[in-house]
Amino acid sequence: MAKVIFYEKPGCIGNAQQKKLLVSSGHELDVRDMTTAPWSPEKLRRFFGDRPVAEWFNLTSPRVKAGEIKPDDLDENEALSILCSDPLLIRRPLIEVEGRCEVGFERELIADWIGLAESDADVGEGCPSTGGAD
Repeated sequence: MAKVIFYEKPGCIGNAQQKKLLVSSGHELDVRDMTTAPWSPEKLRRFFGDRPVAEWFNLTSPRVKAGEIKPDDLDENEALSILCSDPLLIRRPLIEVEGRCEVGFERELIADWIGLAESDADVGEGCPSTGGAD
């Protein structure tokens, strides 16, 4: 069992399914609202590791889908500034366990890291009610 700090967008159906799977896997959750968390570039950067900047973004965000924000065109500092100012652009969830931070809900990565119970539910990223958009 792990104590998981789980940053979510409140009301997100996908995040609700992810939390349910984590709890059924025996993990304890400390759920936090990512939209009101006091993000700094240094704090947020820890979640992204060596992932390319485009993987830091919620690609289904209306601002990204409309082309207002083009993650592939941003450098690290620009991206962090934008993400800190508009947390709805951050890919979710953000997960922290014992100092290790990850972005997104990649089942295999999480299963290998902290363990996940077997489940037939299709729990992944995105918002199931809208086909991924939010």
